[in-house]
Amino acid sequence: MASFAEDLEVLERSIRLLQIEWEKFFGGVEKKPPVDLRTRVENMLRKYDVGEIRNNTDRFRLMNLTARYNTFNELWSKRLRAIEEGRPVGLHGRAALQAMAAAPPPPERAPVSQPRPSAEVRVASPEGDQAAVQTLFKRFVEARMEVGELGSVKFESFQKLIAQQANRILTEKGASAVDFRLETKDGKVSLKAKPVR
Repeated sequence: MASFAEDLEVLERSIRLLQIEWEKFFGGVEKKPPVDLRTRVENMLRKYDVGEIRNNTDRFRLMNLTARYNTFNELWSKRLRAIEEGRPVGLHGRAALQAMAAAPPPPERAPVSQPRPSAEVRVASPEGDQAAVQTLFKRFVEARMEVGELGSVKFESFQKLIAQQANRILTEKGASAVDFRLETKDGKVSLKAKPVR
């Protein structure tokens, strides 16, 4: 029987393959959309949607894969609907030039290999420090956008993960609070937790 980590590898490869198959369809290489593969991916996601995952790393990775799939799936559905309605997909010609002229310049990105400087956010009680968790979530989303990480993360899932990490550190380390900070390295944003005695 395959381990959960192996299942996550299969899921990640399947999402990547699904991206390629959709691009082939939208590019006219394939005649039919990859409905069967999409169904398999959705079944894999549904399989772990109800189960409890004890490993924080695996849970966080599954959340990211789910968010990435949902973002892509929404995009594919919009493009498919546009094709079915006979509307052009995207902007072309004069409309594209006007949109580019009106768009603000892209924000400067932090160096990918450098840790992103960020103030720590202190959480003494995951249930009581809602403002701190919201601040951390906002910074996390902004950092992901800066490095171009795809997929959205739901606040409820993020809050649950922070609560679990904070409660574990508070209990195991006998800490009075937990300092969370964001670190960006090699194009990936991660959370680092440090007990406060």
